[in-house]
Amino acid sequence: MSSINSSQRVAQEKSTIKDYPPLIVHEEEVLIVVKTAPHPSISYREIVCTAGVTVSGKWIRLYPISFRYLNFFQWFRKYQWIRVKVEKNSKDQRIDSYRPVMKSIRPIGKPLSTRENWLERKKILLPTLSQSLDEIKANFDRYRISLGIFKPKEVSKLIIEPVDKEWSNNHKKVMNQQVLFGKQPKELEKIPYRFRYVFRCNDKQCNGHTLQITDWEIYELYRKLKNKYNYDIDKILEDIKKKWLYEFWRGNLDSYLIVGTSHPYHTFIVLGVFRPKKERSLTLFD
Repeated sequence: MSSINSSQRVAQEKSTIKDYPPLIVHEEEVLIVVKTAPHPSISYREIVCTAGVTVSGKWIRLYPISFRYLNFFQWFRKYQWIRVKVEKNSKDQRIDSYRPVMKSIRPIGKPLSTRENWLERKKILLPTLSQSLDEIKANFDRYRISLGIFKPKEVSKLIIEPVDKEWSNNHKKVMNQQVLFGKQPKELEKIPYRFRYVFRCNDKQCNGHTLQITDWEIYELYRKLKNKYNYDIDKILEDIKKKWLYEFWRGNLDSYLIVGTSHPYHTFIVLGVFRPKKERSLTLFD
């Protein structure tokens, strides 16, 4: 008799149909593309949602990863290949979500070059391109594929809203809890703002979308600007908007949104922005 339950069997069928990695523990090579900002976790102390593309060209989520608690030689950067053992998380029905074996994580080489306008990165990411967020949502409804990349028609706003300045009491307990063995808790600053994109897809039926941004980069930018401007919040937020709205979407960059769902609510969020430069048009005078 089979040892897998009905939900795992459905997941196995979908995995076979869409050629996703098998459910059993196995080793994968993954190009890391996005890392979300660290967040306290009662179960894992601290988690980072990490996603990338496998050597077979499939998006994959590695969750959970306590990135800052990895050994230094395991630390990896965006657009760097890693080798890692993974297994399907039976509690997560998203077909592209896998639980990494933390101690198995090994970076491979250096991050892919940005030369020739991100050509090496484009070769991996652009073949996975979807037409719109609605197409990605349809794949999620049908196959539980929860990750994807697409080019919006227009990103019109970057909404920046204040949120609680402190972590919840439960999160504080987790972060301050000392351990007998292993690494002691690390300080994790709470960013008192939430960032959201307002955009439209390149689809006549699109009525517009507003998605939260969880990319680690935007939170790190806030920290850097806070030190640069000595907590002058107007200058901080102005520079964030200048980069994440005007530079990314109204300048000379050919930007794409990378999205995925949160767990367990299945709300789509922006995980990152893929942003090579626009291709230069040739003229008779070139």
